[in-house]
Amino acid sequence: MRDAREWGWTRWLLLSLAIAAADIATKAWITHAFELYESRRVTPFFNLVLVHNTGAAFSFLAEAGGWQRWFFAAVALAICVVLVVLLRRSHENRTVAVALALVIGGAVGNLSDRVRLGYVVDFIQLHLPGSGLPPWPSFNIADTAICIGVAFLLWDSMRSGSSTAARPRGEKL
Repeated sequence: MRDAREWGWTRWLLLSLAIAAADIATKAWITHAFELYESRRVTPFFNLVLVHNTGAAFSFLAEAGGWQRWFFAAVALAICVVLVVLLRRSHENRTVAVALALVIGGAVGNLSDRVRLGYVVDFIQLHLPGSGLPPWPSFNIADTAICIGVAFLLWDSMRSGSSTAARPRGEKL
């Protein structure tokens, strides 16, 4: 059995793969179990609902006519390449490595949908009961991983006082 340090940056890619696999599996389940726009209440503040998002975050450019599918796919692929390079450079900083792995896994999950289907499957819907406010835009496991990863990067940046995403822990500016 190899020591965790011997795995280097590839161990973090396994986390990315696990995130992408969980995202793809949950989207396959919801697509099989629900009709488009079908909603089921789980708790007073949480619904499952099947939605197809042809745009980006919050359905940005969803009505753009189709060109956005390949544009967003190309952007996601480019971001994944950059993040893998950053991961190789900073894999010894556990916080940054986990953050980058989460973002990569989420990006791959959504990229898979966009390339295969032409849209991203969203199914998690949160809302404040009795508030009169509309529900939060629907999202998925990939979106959640991306948000958590970005939050970890911001936290690490504030904790260290400077960006550590491009350098390993302990390396001086």
